[in-house]
Amino acid sequence: MSGSSHEEPAERVVAAVESRRDGLTDDEVRRRREEHGENDIVRAGGRSPIDIFVAQFDSALIWVLLAAAGLSIWAGHVVDAVLIAIIVVANGVFGFVQDYRAERSLESLRELAAPTATVRRSGEVRAVDATALVPGDVLLLRGGDVVPADGRLLEATDLEVDEAALTGESVPVAKSAAPVGPETPLAERTSMVYNGTSVTRGKGVAVVTGTGMETEVGAIARELAMTEETRTPLQDELDELGRTLGLGVLALSALVAPLLLLRGTTAVQAALTAVSLAVAAIPEGLPAVVTLTLALGVRSMSDENALVRRLPAVEALGAVDVVCTDKTGTLTKGQMTVSTLWVNDAVIELDSSEPDPDVGSNREELLLRIGALCNDATLADDDGDPTELALVDAADRRGLDVDRLRDANPRTDEVAFSSERKWMGTVHDGVGYVKGAPEVVVENCDRILTADGPKPLTDDRRDRIETTVREFGDDALRVLAMAYRDDPSDAGDLAGDLTFVGLTGMLDPPREEVADAIAVTRRAGIAVKMVTGDNVRTARAIAESLGIGTEVLEGRSIERMDDETLRERVASVDVFARTSPEHKVRILQALQARGNDVAMTGDGVNDAPALKNADVGVAMGVRGTDVARQASDIVLLDDNYATMERAVERGRAIFDNIWKFVAYLLSANVAEVAIVFVASLYGYLILPAVQLLWINLLTDGLPALALGADPESGDVMDRPPRDPDRGIISRPMLGLIGGTGTVTTVVTLALMFYTLEGATAVTAYAMTVVFTAFVFLEFAKLYVIRWLRETPTLSNPWLAAAVATSIALQLAVLYTPLNRYFGTVPLGPADWALVGVVLVVCLPAYVAVAALVRRLEW
Repeated sequence: MSGSSHEEPAERVVAAVESRRDGLTDDEVRRRREEHGENDIVRAGGRSPIDIFVAQFDSALIWVLLAAAGLSIWAGHVVDAVLIAIIVVANGVFGFVQDYRAERSLESLRELAAPTATVRRSGEVRAVDATALVPGDVLLLRGGDVVPADGRLLEATDLEVDEAALTGESVPVAKSAAPVGPETPLAERTSMVYNGTSVTRGKGVAVVTGTGMETEVGAIARELAMTEETRTPLQDELDELGRTLGLGVLALSALVAPLLLLRGTTAVQAALTAVSLAVAAIPEGLPAVVTLTLALGVRSMSDENALVRRLPAVEALGAVDVVCTDKTGTLTKGQMTVSTLWVNDAVIELDSSEPDPDVGSNREELLLRIGALCNDATLADDDGDPTELALVDAADRRGLDVDRLRDANPRTDEVAFSSERKWMGTVHDGVGYVKGAPEVVVENCDRILTADGPKPLTDDRRDRIETTVREFGDDALRVLAMAYRDDPSDAGDLAGDLTFVGLTGMLDPPREEVADAIAVTRRAGIAVKMVTGDNVRTARAIAESLGIGTEVLEGRSIERMDDETLRERVASVDVFARTSPEHKVRILQALQARGNDVAMTGDGVNDAPALKNADVGVAMGVRGTDVARQASDIVLLDDNYATMERAVERGRAIFDNIWKFVAYLLSANVAEVAIVFVASLYGYLILPAVQLLWINLLTDGLPALALGADPESGDVMDRPPRDPDRGIISRPMLGLIGGTGTVTTVVTLALMFYTLEGATAVTAYAMTVVFTAFVFLEFAKLYVIRWLRETPTLSNPWLAAAVATSIALQLAVLYTPLNRYFGTVPLGPADWALVGVVLVVCLPAYVAVAALVRRLEW
């Protein structure tokens, strides 16, 4: 019955759950606990820590690297094998930490539950463990309580509940025992209370309609349990690269070894050549470079208030083409603020006019006095009613000393606000003040305060007030009316004969920096869509003011659409209002079905399924619940959309850096394979395995790692999002790899034949010149690749230091006793001049290839 409890009369719901207003008996509770189980969120389908750790090694590239380690051991290079193994294990440990944190999502849902509950059983009021609740229990609720289960209200006295974590509603919801319509969305079901929400004021009595997994929070837990972890484009692409390299290694080894044996090469030499090809084909440093680059991005993003929980999500941000963002606290400041006053037909914008130093002479003073005195909040109260806090803040901003004002005007009587009465009244030294809903306050007024004093409240003046209220509402303002009465005998006299003073309009204002951030995001080819639990009018007004757009689709309309219709609509809709958890997931899936990569922001329990299903889930760190944070990939520590925009920018820059070093590493590997393969056909093993491993160490090592610290190029947010289906190994990259690889191969082979001088076997001298020339060509090519991605040449001092260190290491294997292990000999000035000629020939060719690739890429 819980699904329709909101639309049924209270007594019918009590009968449907076979209960009574004085509660269940102990025997009934016992039987129902056996039937329904504990009122708890059940964790199902979780992975053990061992399963999570083993899963980190389920990658084709990891298996290729392990094969490389085995080949290195077989070739006698144990140090290289150990380094590769360290890389593999380090990646596995890091991934385990990230995935284990994600498994905490469902556990966080359990922490929402209230530890105890007050119930009526057999006519007695008892405090029981909240897990012992069963359907049919009668709950007693009061201010400060966490609602322990879903329930239908039987009684409500001034009851308000903060449901922001569940529905996204930015202000507490006034509750009532009256039923609501059958199609009423979750955020407007005022006859219901829900597990995990908080009572902010008043008291109520409710009959439990759902416990444990049968609550709204339980439904979210089930959805989280069924959601598979999303993979980023880069993860998929690196896996594909690993499979391709693995097959390539096998194919090369199977091809070269028999060819060499047919040419009369010894079995040992053929095997060594096959090992050299395998080592040349595998970029051992790729996982380490990817991990370090992402880690550097994580560190820089944390300095900018974005905390990354899942490392690959950093790069995935660079591919998103739609951002679905929450409103409250992300696009807005997350606090109600009085922005506009209306007094005597004059509209006063509080933030656009300076406060009068002598506020006592200001015509809005009385309006602000009423808001401050007919009020229970204080400036130091961070958890009070948002509306009352806004009124106190407005008085303070306009120069009123609220504490002194209250001391000078002590309260002698009051009528508390209630959802039925819709107004609050207080009496201070013979003057009564009233604030409340405009239609109710105006109805109790017979005069209006004008510049010439109180005048009769004529129909014309009533019409002007109503018109202003509508106009304020169209601007998404929450409107309160203020009035007073002289010499009331007590607070009971405030229900009539009032003098109308004016209106206050308040809203949760947009953050100042968000409009510019949205403009930057849209310029980058990323669509921004607001997905909120707020009402249509408020959502549309905020979206329009921020430049998001005005086309709105409401949650109840989504419910009537099939998946195909929704898929057609989502592209053009700017704002989704009054959305439930199910709506958010359907919106996300509709966008993904269109081929979009979607980043979803959120802060509430209701956002967790969408955050986990999104390509990149972004939770709020200040307002966000633990459930939302645990389900997310990234947490914004300041809840600010501008931080989100900066994170996207950083994600794009990180992808640029990954692109650069993947192109750099693979172009080197392709050239190595081609040189070894062609030379072997002539009977020469020009680059043995030890030298290839050293080249990979120098190029895959410090210089490639330093690329991860490259700053973003100036046009990174002027490009459209990259197409993840295009892959990182795209046509431009293949062009770069093939072009530069061909140049390197041709020139290096020419150098080999020149230095061999017709020798029938490879000489140490020829081997050394080719080996050294190849290393320096790679360093030159590195700067050409950076130029291709429009990275300023001298913008990365870490790279310059890395290249200098690598050159020093190369010199060490030429001029120190290490040369005996590498088969090298010292080079003289003439030899270095020859290496210089090779650089002069290749560098312009590299630049020409890069220029052609730039045309293909952009």
